[in-house]
Amino acid sequence: MVAPTRPELVLSARDVVKSFGSTRVLDGVSLDVRRGEAVVIIGPSGSGKTTFLRCVNHLEPIDGGHIHVNGHPVGYREGANGPVERTPRAIAKSRRSIGFVFQKFNLFPHLTALDNVSAAPIRVLGVPKQQARDEARALLDRVGLASKEAAYPGALSGGQQQRVAIARALAMKPALMLFDEPTSALDPEMVGEVIAVMKELAADGMTMLVVSHEMGFARSAADRMVMFDEGAIVEQGTPAELIDSPSTQRTRSFLSRLA
Repeated sequence: MVAPTRPELVLSARDVVKSFGSTRVLDGVSLDVRRGEAVVIIGPSGSGKTTFLRCVNHLEPIDGGHIHVNGHPVGYREGANGPVERTPRAIAKSRRSIGFVFQKFNLFPHLTALDNVSAAPIRVLGVPKQQARDEARALLDRVGLASKEAAYPGALSGGQQQRVAIARALAMKPALMLFDEPTSALDPEMVGEVIAVMKELAADGMTMLVVSHEMGFARSAADRMVMFDEGAIVEQGTPAELIDSPSTQRTRSFLSRLA
């Protein structure tokens, strides 16, 4: 398959298939995300949402189909009979343009907030230490944590840790940000501070693919919503279309449980 040539496409996924044993978790998923677009994925547990994000970042290799980010396959090369997985070093290099914010914060507990954010640019991108730390400070300020640069993760609330995780992902200057239910591990009072940062990123034109059931965020910040069920996309459209007048009974049934 020839890589997509449309420059506005950051993500192009075509007929993506992924199975775990005999269970097909993704069954021919195709999805494009344009530059500057914020797309929210919804769907029941086990519908393939998180697996799809992990395939985009090649944390899970795909069994079939194609995924390109910025026109390049992530983690594999095109072989005569389909995708062929690259070496671990080449895979790591191909992930540099993708930021991933997980449900769990996955911060290094022995590093301060500043060092958590600056570590990857220094070690992976070769950014000079002082430059990386200056840029990390600016990112911590952007997520409202300028005063916490010397704090260790154990001294931060869950919401603060997740905002450090967002800053860490942004430090690599990604073309695409993936968020896998970033508020699901937070106490309710901490959800708002993370959602506020994500809304600002969307308003600033960050290209985002977000698995979330935060309908307030989807309605106010998303350009498009996508409904997953049983490993396939069953419906997509604007937030108003999916939330207010979904076209499938499956989407209506799922959204009724979120009310």
